[in-house]
Amino acid sequence: MWDNFLKSLEIMGQGMGGIFVSILVIMAAVWLLAKLTGPQKEEADRK
Repeated sequence: MWDNFLKSLEIMGQGMGGIFVSILVIMAAVWLLAKLTGPQKEEADRK
């Protein structure tokens, strides 16, 4: 029974790590898209 418990902890840790990594990837993608498509400076248009 103790072996099953330790295996389940290992699987749970891998799942939580995968969720953490996927959240970081999504955050990086949103940040990059915000930087690339954010509001453009309109200083050249005003002159």
